[in-house]
Amino acid sequence: MLKVFVRLVADAALVAFLLFASAGTIAWQRAWLLVVVLLVVRIVSAVVVYRVNPALLRERARLPIHGDQPWSDKMLLLLVITTGFLGLPVVAGCDVFRWHVLPPPGTLVSALGLVLFVLGWVIKGMALRANAFATSVVRLQHERKHAVADTGVYAIVRHPMYATAFLYLVGTPLALGSYWGLVPIAAMTPLLIWRLADEERFLARDLPGYTEYRKRVRHRLVPHVW
Repeated sequence: MLKVFVRLVADAALVAFLLFASAGTIAWQRAWLLVVVLLVVRIVSAVVVYRVNPALLRERARLPIHGDQPWSDKMLLLLVITTGFLGLPVVAGCDVFRWHVLPPPGTLVSALGLVLFVLGWVIKGMALRANAFATSVVRLQHERKHAVADTGVYAIVRHPMYATAFLYLVGTPLALGSYWGLVPIAAMTPLLIWRLADEERFLARDLPGYTEYRKRVRHRLVPHVW
């Protein structure tokens, strides 16, 4: 559990560094609130998930690169991380303190953003609890007897991990007070959809039972929509 905890703290520290470095100041209450909420929600989720799927969290605590991972997935994952997860806090910080491109969101919109942020991470924790094979990389996990996960949130949509990413990523710039921070998400979206499609083809080809699962659970990200 120590390695998992260290990874969570390191992730939060990286987000804080990107936010404050791009802003040019640490006097940013909304950024401090976001980082603290991020750390608290992820630690609580990790404790809950670790009781059920400790091996999964230990693997996710490593760098998101694996020898069995297709090279195309490595490239897509790198681009997704660069545009969405790294680019977003930088753009938000620059917008709030330097650019002032658009009027900032009002208090209600920012509060809604924080709710989306928390909701996204909570549902992600539910997905990790339901799927012991939800690693950061696309690969067939022979060493852990990879099987289809079809319970919990996986009984509602096939890719809840991707769906939750949109929730907490959209919530991030709104909670920080920047509409312009949504731009990196727009750049990331086609990359994420591309990766989702590649993952579906991979699992349908190599994971027994996945084709039948796709027939039972018809929607990828949004129930009754797509």
